[in-house]
Amino acid sequence: MFDAVRNNKRIVQVFLALIALPFAFFGVESYVRDAGTGDNVAKIGDIKITQQQFQQALRDQQERLRAQMGGQLDPKMLDNPMARKAVLDDLVDQRLLMLEANKMRMFASDDAIRRAIGSIDSFKIDGKFSSERYEAALRSQGMTPAGFEAQLRQDLTLQQLAGAVAQSGVVSRTVAERVLALQTEKREVREFRLDLGRYLDQVKLADDAARKFYDSNAKQFQIPEQAQAEYVVFSMESIGAQLAVTDAEIKSWYDGHKDRYQQAEERRASHILIASEKVGKDQAKAKAEELLKEVRKTPASFADLAKRNSDDPGSASKGGDLGFFGRGMMVKPFEDATFGLKEGEMSGVVESDFGFHIIKLTGIHAAKEKPLAEVRGEIEAELKKTAASRKFAEAAEAFSNIVYEQSDSLQPAAEKFKLTIKKTEWLGRQANPANGPLGNEKLLAALFSDDSVKNKRNTEAVETAANTLVAARIVDYKPATLQPFESVQASIETLLKRQEAQALAKKDGEARLEALKKGEDKLGWGSGKLVSRMDARLIPQPAAPAVFRADTGKLPAYVGAELPGAGYGLFKITRLESGETLDDARKQAMLRQLGTLLAQEEIQLYLAALRARYKVEINQAALEVKDK
Repeated sequence: MFDAVRNNKRIVQVFLALIALPFAFFGVESYVRDAGTGDNVAKIGDIKITQQQFQQALRDQQERLRAQMGGQLDPKMLDNPMARKAVLDDLVDQRLLMLEANKMRMFASDDAIRRAIGSIDSFKIDGKFSSERYEAALRSQGMTPAGFEAQLRQDLTLQQLAGAVAQSGVVSRTVAERVLALQTEKREVREFRLDLGRYLDQVKLADDAARKFYDSNAKQFQIPEQAQAEYVVFSMESIGAQLAVTDAEIKSWYDGHKDRYQQAEERRASHILIASEKVGKDQAKAKAEELLKEVRKTPASFADLAKRNSDDPGSASKGGDLGFFGRGMMVKPFEDATFGLKEGEMSGVVESDFGFHIIKLTGIHAAKEKPLAEVRGEIEAELKKTAASRKFAEAAEAFSNIVYEQSDSLQPAAEKFKLTIKKTEWLGRQANPANGPLGNEKLLAALFSDDSVKNKRNTEAVETAANTLVAARIVDYKPATLQPFESVQASIETLLKRQEAQALAKKDGEARLEALKKGEDKLGWGSGKLVSRMDARLIPQPAAPAVFRADTGKLPAYVGAELPGAGYGLFKITRLESGETLDDARKQAMLRQLGTLLAQEEIQLYLAALRARYKVEINQAALEVKDK
């Protein structure tokens, strides 16, 4: 809705990273790795950002982008000065904010740390926090509770500081009203299209134009190199599939962790809700008391009264039935009343934040211990996972050594670790998730290396996912080949003609626009279309910025816009119309977006002030060093 939000991506990244801090567990392990040594990429006062820290940040950003794009990531996306500088700027901003937070003695409390950790699903079993799962999850990522909690405390502190800065900006009512008016304002627009097709006959290509383009852009016409490969996957899962857990081990675990298998009491209830927001608190309470009298006279009518009177749409159609639920699942007044009833008993009028309830207890599942037979599969899987994690850590180095030392075949590694050698179809250098384990860019780089292609040697063991190593070798190879000129000549000529026609359309359109601005309007305009900044779908997307930037002090107003691949468009703005009155929900949503934009600007200004206050030095030479 607000173009500035899309155009200021740098601010948005900082804002999202700090204000809307996600407590995502997997991936934060990089925070607690040793900084190492090497050339410093930047300094903030006495604080250094090392080359290793910078390269790790690049890899982390690459993984985040890969996850967001569903694996469809060009590895070169971050291999340019602008992208690398953006990652470094994020690191510098984090250090600056932490310096300022320390100076202001801001820190996250122990309670905040506990709440944050307790909210992470990766640390829960059956919806409840498990210290064993917490410690096991950290161990699998090579982390300790102390290290993870220290980083979490820092993140929460930064969130606290950035949140305070963002909230310092206040949108004035005048500005807000003006922005809303601009967003909803409608402009009546008429269009005259100079289609590309009308200029194609005017294009005369030189006899050698296609050949020159072919010679100058040979890479566009190459059929990329391809290879068929065989590979083995050594993972924690493959080890786990080979392990067996005895009945005695399962029984021992169950006996030692019985607290995990206690099933809390659950209760089933039906209710009639009279919402106070509809008629006011006093009337709602009075209506609930009248219904209570009626249902006490004829208890069998409870379901029918609920269907006709309850304001809870989720349960009213079911006669007020809420099903079984445990403690903590309902608001406290409702829960207290329900768990204080006997089966078949009915409550009085119970007030909650939702209104007034009449509750009938219809069933009780007493607390009980889950039997071993019910949780046997769960315990077996967990024991296998723990054992596999330990064995994987012990055997990973041995797997890596054997594929390296016996590099002419994957058979020795497959036999030693009981793995299956698999074969791919033809694949290229470009990472493609459809290729499964062979879709990993690092593994593909190793597979298409000179040594692998020429000598068909094993690649190194590459970590393609957490606790997963893959080694591969080429079994057949096709080098890159150039398509013959004759096979692509026609498509090149079509492309060049369309490019020339596009240029002619633009030239003609700009000349006609100048004539229109001088009052020479003899065009056959199309019918008028009302468009707004909120909804400009009736005009071509490339034309929208020009239409809404046009000076409408004097009408009609004229603008033009190139329509890539389609020609040129001329647009006549004939009248303005006040926008529709927004309902409260849409108005508030737009104001929230405006507030978000202002908060981003406040963050940007604050960071600029911090950079001026602290001495920030960027080592441009070290910044250009690529990760080997």
